[in-house]
Amino acid sequence: MTTVRLPLFPLNTVLFPGLVLPLNVFEERYRAMLRALVKAPEDTPRRFAVVAIRDGHEVAPSSPGMPDPTAVPERGAAAGFGADPARAFHGVGCVADAATVRERADGTFEVLATGTTRVRLLSVDASGPYLTAELEELAEEPGDEAGALAEGVLRAFRQYQKRLAGARERSLSTGAELPDEPSVVSYLVAAAMMLDTPTKQRLLQAPDTASRLRDELKLLRSETAILRTLPSLPAAELTRAPTSLN
Repeated sequence: MTTVRLPLFPLNTVLFPGLVLPLNVFEERYRAMLRALVKAPEDTPRRFAVVAIRDGHEVAPSSPGMPDPTAVPERGAAAGFGADPARAFHGVGCVADAATVRERADGTFEVLATGTTRVRLLSVDASGPYLTAELEELAEEPGDEAGALAEGVLRAFRQYQKRLAGARERSLSTGAELPDEPSVVSYLVAAAMMLDTPTKQRLLQAPDTASRLRDELKLLRSETAILRTLPSLPAAELTRAPTSLN
């Protein structure tokens, strides 16, 4: 079992390997994390782990009225995540490689990171200025018939895109090339579909690529059938999602 200790960045979203994650970092605990990463030698990867929040707040209450008028201001690495922060997070996350880190004049950061490897959360340490975690790297096994399933998922995904574009009253760009490597297909489709966090989390922690693709094929067929019954809606209303403050 290969384990690694990395800074931990909990979010109200699921990061998949190969997908890009832009972040606007303003909370002090995560700013401290990025300052530490920036100080590392240039040839050292700036890595941290992203886990989806199961129970807690992405942004900790900092004063009454923000975001809860009855909230008591919290401080520290585990603020907003309770006495045992590990229980507040889903058990499988993704390592992120911060290729671009830019500090603004006010001390906040703009970050552009890319998901790399799935990891299982073993323990969380909240004793420092930011959360760190002991993580087990998870291999991506292909499973049975992954190649054939990927082809079926790509066909279903194209139909889903067409239906979604129609419901949003937008034209579909067909120039983009889609990948054909099964694991890449499975992660791209999981990230691109309009799904809630628990469903995306289920896809992330699938035991192998084939299992993820089978699940996605069912989801795509179901979602496409729903979109077929919808009237045309303004794009901003159908797919608008809250932006991560971090």
